[in-house]
Amino acid sequence: MKLFLRDQAPLVAVYVLQLFLVTLVYRLDGYRHTAISLYAALLSGCLLVGYLILRYLRNRIFYMRLSTPSASTEELLNDKQQTPLSQNLHRLIKEQFRRYQTELQQYKHKLDSHIQFINQWVHQMKTPLSVIHLMIQHKDEPEFTAIGDEVDRLRKGLDMVLYTARLDTFEKDFYVEELELERVVRSVTSSQKRLFIRSHIFPLVQMEDALRIASDEKWLSFVLTQLVTNAVRYTRGKHHQIIFHGFRSGPHTVLEIRDEGIGIPKSDLPRVFDPYFTGENGRLFQESTGMGLYLVKQICDKMGHRVELESEEGRGTTVRILF
Repeated sequence: MKLFLRDQAPLVAVYVLQLFLVTLVYRLDGYRHTAISLYAALLSGCLLVGYLILRYLRNRIFYMRLSTPSASTEELLNDKQQTPLSQNLHRLIKEQFRRYQTELQQYKHKLDSHIQFINQWVHQMKTPLSVIHLMIQHKDEPEFTAIGDEVDRLRKGLDMVLYTARLDTFEKDFYVEELELERVVRSVTSSQKRLFIRSHIFPLVQMEDALRIASDEKWLSFVLTQLVTNAVRYTRGKHHQIIFHGFRSGPHTVLEIRDEGIGIPKSDLPRVFDPYFTGENGRLFQESTGMGLYLVKQICDKMGHRVELESEEGRGTTVRILF
């Protein structure tokens, strides 16, 4: 109703103005019958009110839809319009919606093709990396050790590209099962043994007995790998530890990953889960991409796990996953 009144306000104003001008012209011509003039104005006003009521009744649905833009697209397109204006507007909206759907499908097809290309490219790049790894795994010379370290970095970079590309289609590659938390953690630490050895850091696993969780092992392993990589990267010096502590806390099973690194400045803590944010530490470590913790947060949210982070500059960082 308010929208209708605002829409018709100019018409009412013009009507009142023209009624005043007509009455003024008659008075200038010498016509002095005030009662008849008021009666004519009353009749004319009744006609105007009747017209407005009829127009509102015919366009009521139209004005209601304009007043409630939160209505779903399906409801908007299925409305039955009655007046020429609303019918033509409805036809225009349907035509624009069809064009929008066509363009949306085109962009979706391009995006799917792009993601498929990335997946194929990553898998193709992993093959020569695996071959190189097999060729040098029994070589103890320093140059082969350096090559192995770079192969590990390449493999992690490819995994980050692959998992980032699959994030939007997470539901298609998600399989929940009951997992033994300690086994998953030890599997990740074992796969990262070269990183631990190179950095002279020791992983310490402390688990309560029989901790079981419901999660996707592949995605969870990727999350833990990102956390381990971050913990090692921001730990200076030798003979430090990264502690994996699993325990029960009320209805949750909790996994804490605690390092003895440089910590995160307090001013950076609110933004650590933002994409591409590296903060002050990113200026000290050129390998920082700002995507590790972002992916951790996004993946855990999609799997229904909660991520918490605590850090004290100079004392280390603790990341806590609540299952």
